[in-house]
Amino acid sequence: MTSRYQPSEAAKRLNSLTPRRRTVVKAAAATAVLAGPLAAALPARAATDTPAFLHGVASGDPLPDGVLLWTRVTPTSDAIPGSGLGPDTEVSWTVAKDKALTNVVAKGSTRATAASDHTVKADIRGLEPATDYWFRFSAGGTDSPVARTRTAPAADAAVSGLRFGVVSCANWEAGYFSAYRHLAARSDLDAWLHLGDYIYEYKSGEYGTRGKVVRPHAPANEIITLADYRIRHAKYKTDPDLQALHLKAPVIAIWDDHEFADNAWSGGAVNHTEGAEGTWTARQAAAKQAYFEWMPVRTAVAGTTYRRLRFGKLADLSLLDLRSFRSQQAATASGSVDDPNRTITGRAQLDWLKAGLKASDTKWRLVGNSVMISPFSFGSLSADLFKPLAKLLGLPQEGIAANTDQWDGYTDDRRELLDHLRSNAIGNTVFLTGDIHMAWANDVPVDAGTYPLSASAATEFVVTSVTSDNLDDIVKVPEGTVSAIASPVIRAANRHVHWVDTDRHGYGVLDITADRAQMDYYVLSDRTNANATSSWVRSYRTSSGTQKVERTYDPV
Repeated sequence: MTSRYQPSEAAKRLNSLTPRRRTVVKAAAATAVLAGPLAAALPARAATDTPAFLHGVASGDPLPDGVLLWTRVTPTSDAIPGSGLGPDTEVSWTVAKDKALTNVVAKGSTRATAASDHTVKADIRGLEPATDYWFRFSAGGTDSPVARTRTAPAADAAVSGLRFGVVSCANWEAGYFSAYRHLAARSDLDAWLHLGDYIYEYKSGEYGTRGKVVRPHAPANEIITLADYRIRHAKYKTDPDLQALHLKAPVIAIWDDHEFADNAWSGGAVNHTEGAEGTWTARQAAAKQAYFEWMPVRTAVAGTTYRRLRFGKLADLSLLDLRSFRSQQAATASGSVDDPNRTITGRAQLDWLKAGLKASDTKWRLVGNSVMISPFSFGSLSADLFKPLAKLLGLPQEGIAANTDQWDGYTDDRRELLDHLRSNAIGNTVFLTGDIHMAWANDVPVDAGTYPLSASAATEFVVTSVTSDNLDDIVKVPEGTVSAIASPVIRAANRHVHWVDTDRHGYGVLDITADRAQMDYYVLSDRTNANATSSWVRSYRTSSGTQKVERTYDPV
């Protein structure tokens, strides 16, 4: 939609500045919220003041006795996301043991207000463990869709198996969210994990698919203000495939950088210009507020996403926040990546993680981890592949052999954590990772330089992107072309890497039993096709007690 806004002379001068990597200074940082982008965050509806649930319903963070429910009500036609408009509206919820909502177990209500963008959360307790429930919201005579959720097993329960969908990196403009649709079609998920980059912050056209925009997002500018972040979240929540998955199972989500800005750290981001785009403190606070308004996520520690969930005696899941506390990324791979004063977790979070892993009495210790912990070297990649891979990883394209945004850039934290696992004989630790837009199956070596002669402290399954560009997209060649060349070279230089697929988009399904944790990798036929098909491509597992990955030839 064409905006009626005309930029001021000051804004024009800001827009004339030289662009840098992945960002330009946005005149929108200093403007009022636009009517067009606001409206674009809503699906079509009748011109009526009847309340409507246009952004679906969701649940998250399952506990043995409860679950967090979420929705957003549009009370009047002008109360569009980010507008700050609309009356306080009473919203009620009903939770039942059947889809028809006849066997009701919980009811309640709250008021949706403009102060929270008319989003609603209900933290339901008193439920039975390991049980399916259905729920619905209502307001002003209008009912939301009915959604399924599921509680976690009792803390002391002997659980035979768990199954989670696993996704990351969903760029709206790069394609359709068919991965969510295919996960929603399953009837066997206890929950699904979103490992970060649920939304992207870029302006329209800045980060599409092979340089093209498949479908425009809203607002069109780079998101900077609270209203901007709210509008972008709202736009995502109109996607039918995302809505379908939220209707089917509870989500367990953490954030990565693009919920804020590219390569975010505690004091800024690559994609943030201090002053011209406001202060980082204000932008980060706006991003966090919108995230917690629009996502069914509890905050164990205020303003962060690190927390821990338990699934009986079979597994616990430590969820990390690797953006709020980290030091700025190292400019080069020499020296500073090993500086013990630099951190990716922050001291308190690392101590919390170590203590939780040591105290765990479950069979498996899962870690929701937004960036890859396994070390990675480029090896002898040719220049025509090295530079695109460096671009994908957000690295300088001249001679740097580490991804300093990942744990490779914070080696002291990694060393401390892996030493802790080894010295305390903590086995069966599995890192579940996104971010890198490629699929990996890795051992996590104590010393990558001498592996496999040195020990493996843990294992790691990395899922590819839902839509965001991967290596073949950057090079602009047919799918599979780059992976056939790059994968053998990467594996030769990284003996702990069992498999890497640099080229395809999709999702994972993690299946856990007492004997093994297995990741099945699925790929999509075409992210630019709303009706893309899905197919299984590979499976890897780690057997209990081994701390190593092995290939298996059938999905669960």
